[in-house]
Amino acid sequence: MKLYISRPLPEPVLEAARASFDVTVRESNAPLTHDEMVAALTGHDIVLPTLGDQFRQPVFAAVPAPRARLLANFGVGYNHIDVAAAKAAGLAVTNTPGAVTDATADIALTLMLMSARRAGEGERMLRAGRWEGWHPTQMLGLHVSGKTLGIVGMGRIGQAIARRAMHGFGMTVRYFTRTPKALPELPGAVPVADLHSLMGSCDMVVIAVPASPETHHLIDRAALAAMQPHAHLINIARGDIVDEAALVEALQEGRIAGAGLDVYEFEPRVPEALIAMENVVLLPHLGTAALEVRTQMGLMAVDNARAFAEGHPLPNPV
Repeated sequence: MKLYISRPLPEPVLEAARASFDVTVRESNAPLTHDEMVAALTGHDIVLPTLGDQFRQPVFAAVPAPRARLLANFGVGYNHIDVAAAKAAGLAVTNTPGAVTDATADIALTLMLMSARRAGEGERMLRAGRWEGWHPTQMLGLHVSGKTLGIVGMGRIGQAIARRAMHGFGMTVRYFTRTPKALPELPGAVPVADLHSLMGSCDMVVIAVPASPETHHLIDRAALAAMQPHAHLINIARGDIVDEAALVEALQEGRIAGAGLDVYEFEPRVPEALIAMENVVLLPHLGTAALEVRTQMGLMAVDNARAFAEGHPLPNPV
């Protein structure tokens, strides 16, 4: 079978793919264009896309009888794929959950600490030659240990964040989820039935829900208005879950203390207003950016493709 890989991937992934498929690897790191997506569906049996490759209705409409029968997505998030349209065109869709959990949770903790302790602001001051030495009231931030953390979404990643916060920093964890679940490994984590109540009762709030039509702008002006003035918002999920314009307003007006972002609503475009603010930590979507993790993700995507080619049940169907 012919496998099309939309971006360069770690060499162990390519080796595994080439052992089972006739592989074409696109050398660009830019998202696929419409014409490239049409060509991929037309000329290959399996396509391995990733974030930014917009496999939506217009693409499937342009290929009424695609040769491809599987989109083996590289990544746990798949909001760039119109799954219903793909399935209507005869394609299955898979993703790579599990492999990304710990790395993404680690980035959440990184942003929590950087935002609360003003690490980005401090580094910029030092690099600019403006640091005049230690003094007792310099750059006072929020002490994370013992504070209350609110987690929006309590899937694999949300639970991994909770474990780190509870056991590493002695934080009280509260969470909001649309699907109630038992969490025996997290005794003491408190479910909150109302999103705004969660937002208003926590010192830090981390967004960890998947992107979907239901979660688009879940964190809107009203949700942000519920937060306390000293609180920080962290987003390691998808950018459009947060109303970015409303977040800018809340930060500019001092209605929340800070934010730590790894994702953006119109990625890779980041609003100049966010870039200009000192109380915002901005990372370039580093959630899974570790070689071991990206390799695991790729091998999982290849496993999905191989199962499909051999007629076995898909390990990770969407």
